[in-house]
Amino acid sequence: MRELRFRVLGDSLAAGVGCRRVEETVGERLAAVLRADGHRVDLGVHAVSGARSADLAAQVRAAVRSGVDVALVVIGANDLTSFTPPAVGAGLLHDAVADLRRAGGQVVVATAPDLGVVSHVPPAYRAFVSRASGLYARAQADAVVRAGGVVAAVAPALTARFAADPSLFSADRFHPSPEGYALIADALAPSVVAAAGRWAA
Repeated sequence: MRELRFRVLGDSLAAGVGCRRVEETVGERLAAVLRADGHRVDLGVHAVSGARSADLAAQVRAAVRSGVDVALVVIGANDLTSFTPPAVGAGLLHDAVADLRRAGGQVVVATAPDLGVVSHVPPAYRAFVSRASGLYARAQADAVVRAGGVVAAVAPALTARFAADPSLFSADRFHPSPEGYALIADALAPSVVAAAGRWAA
């Protein structure tokens, strides 16, 4: 059986900021899901806390050098907080996905989260922040599809759970807690497993 080279790229959510143990991170949780699905998995995490879409090119180069069969890209939160224009961030994401596809990788992307649920955002601004997050995520999704990637299907119910349950956030009230990461990994798992299936076919 061929070893599946699973690479995780992106920002602090992809890197696991807020987790207490490496086993709680999205990458490790999804690697465990892939192993349970019958794959031999080589996990490589190239994500960097604080990364924006402008930082993806370096991560892609590292992933391609190590070999990539399935890639998960989690990006967008820091673009939103730094007011990166949607067209700019989406363009950079398009190029990253296209480069990973050219290298032979199946690519799954988790687009920008709804930052309106973060407690640091004043209530009066939450609707505006949610709209901006949605606009950015839609621009990303269009770019991902054009580049040959797949957008992870994350149900709105997940955002609602984070909005309703403070325990899903870590002590900094911005990054997920281990429990929050478990929910995120569960939401991403079907898309990642399907990508692994396409690779194996």
